[in-house]
Amino acid sequence: MADLFDIDETKRISELATLIKKYQDSYYNGEGEISDAEFDKLWDELKSLDPENPVLKRVGADSGNFAKIRHIMPMGSQEKAANPEQFLAWTKNHAYPEYLVEYKLDGASLELQYSHGELLRAVTRGDGTIGDDITPNARKMQGVQAGLFDRDSNKIDFTGAVRGEVIMTHTVHEKFYADKANCRNAANGLMKRKDGSGSENLCLMTYDALATEGESPFSDEEGKINWLKSCGFNTSPLKICKTPDEVIEYRAEVMEIRKNLDYDIDGLVIKERRIDLEDASRARPDRQIAFKFSLEEAVSILREVEWSESGATYTPVAIFDEVQLNGTTVQRASLANPDTMRALGVKIGSRVVVVKRGEIIPKIESVLVEEAGQETHAIVFPHKCETCGSELVDEGSRLYCPNKNCSKRVLHQLQKWIGVVDIRDFGDTLLRELFKNKEVTSISDIYRLTAEKLVPYFLNEESIESQKDSLGAKKVYESIQNHRRMSLATFIGGFDIEGIGETMVQKLIDSGFTSLEKLLSATEEEIAAVYGFAEITAKIFAEGLAENKEEMLALTESGTIELEQIGGGALAGKSFCFTGELHTMKRADAENLVKKAGGSCKSSVTKDLSYLVTNDTSSGSSKNQKAAKFGIPIINEEEFLQMVKK
Repeated sequence: MADLFDIDETKRISELATLIKKYQDSYYNGEGEISDAEFDKLWDELKSLDPENPVLKRVGADSGNFAKIRHIMPMGSQEKAANPEQFLAWTKNHAYPEYLVEYKLDGASLELQYSHGELLRAVTRGDGTIGDDITPNARKMQGVQAGLFDRDSNKIDFTGAVRGEVIMTHTVHEKFYADKANCRNAANGLMKRKDGSGSENLCLMTYDALATEGESPFSDEEGKINWLKSCGFNTSPLKICKTPDEVIEYRAEVMEIRKNLDYDIDGLVIKERRIDLEDASRARPDRQIAFKFSLEEAVSILREVEWSESGATYTPVAIFDEVQLNGTTVQRASLANPDTMRALGVKIGSRVVVVKRGEIIPKIESVLVEEAGQETHAIVFPHKCETCGSELVDEGSRLYCPNKNCSKRVLHQLQKWIGVVDIRDFGDTLLRELFKNKEVTSISDIYRLTAEKLVPYFLNEESIESQKDSLGAKKVYESIQNHRRMSLATFIGGFDIEGIGETMVQKLIDSGFTSLEKLLSATEEEIAAVYGFAEITAKIFAEGLAENKEEMLALTESGTIELEQIGGGALAGKSFCFTGELHTMKRADAENLVKKAGGSCKSSVTKDLSYLVTNDTSSGSSKNQKAAKFGIPIINEEEFLQMVKK
């Protein structure tokens, strides 16, 4: 199995290398096929699997339509950071007194070669060392200086190279080239036309220069940008930040304003002040980094906060101006709890950074510093339960109704119990009707229901007169009776204690709390000492146990609920993860079999998993590959059932 995993990994590396070469070549020849974000994902995956792969040190290659010219300045690619975490990791090895930050322009690189202030050639990026000579086209572009003169019209005696990015503005794209996918692709195609037509619609923005003769006209990176401006070149804004956190803050600000720019940028370039020629000569310079914008984050303005009610807890949900995250339109995000809101310092009207990094529900990651004239006001917290009128308790980590008899809390607990215990035929509509009529106001009441009591909820008076019995009522009653025996984890998980599900309870059981009595007598400190728990969770769990203790004991001591013995069974001490479709049962039924036989279930493949169960044991799925890597046995459904029967 391990060999198979190695083969699959080698195959994937080869696929990635081929794709990256293909997309690089199409990009540098003006026919980009995928977005930068999609390309970056391929690049990052290859880098994680094979950091030394030669493709990662390769740039693109131009067409054969122009004369080939060697660059004066190496035109390599930069290291990339896709998010603040990666940028901060880079700064640990690159601690500068200050960080010089420029826009990362999304266009096509071009080197202008000068001799004593006169333009000789304009060379595309090519393979990073040799590119295409497109001088006639470049001379037509806006921002390309055929001769270098200072502000007093005096000739500048400069021999060397100036590097910039050829861009197409949104205005030009919309007016003349709306049929092209984007500005970058359109610019790439136009600059390499043999007849040069359309080059006059392109613009060069510069950011680098190197003198090859005489004394350099600048001594550091800031001086370089100022010199380029003095020569009449276009440059993007330069921001000097004192700390990495200030860079992150500035990046968020630029993310907000970039929609108003007339040209595309896809990140920031961060450098140190001093000019490091040795580093710049590398194919991939190390002392500067491209801090990319991500499809997984955006800046918006908070307009209001809604308070979502789930059981006892009130959870704040931010409502903000629509943004695009990972190709989806997003307008809502979790604010977690009151403490999180206070730590962020968020207000109505705040400019907020919204993230969705692999998360199903977006969240507010940070709040930008308020600008002069920006109107904000405090968020109003609810103070009373809308259902029972009790004063809400603000513990910081949660805002909740303390009244255990609050009808909203009780109904939510009943719904949770039916879902966790898996009484499938007991629908929510039926439960709500029974609750409204006060037939079911506690978990114990569910087990006091008879088929006769349920008949009126399935038949009208006329039907009752004629047939008296109801198949639906019998079905619900039998389903309830079939769910009187369960595991301790299921039993506790069904009581709707905030943040406590079966998995969390199982951690406690595995740590030695193997009976209801042991759990009920456990202290907060003992619970907090268990891996996966912390002080806040332990406190909530201990309080939840105390609040529900009376009913828990009533259910178990009366024999209404029978708890399965822990420590025995054919699968005791074994853990299972199910993936793919099962033929003879639903996955929930298979997991129940495991629990009844003393085993446990996991939702993912971890090193301590005992078995992965799948009917496609030869699949190349990620779970199969991971199980093979860890040496975990992969069995099919039939083998699993044989284990259960032993």
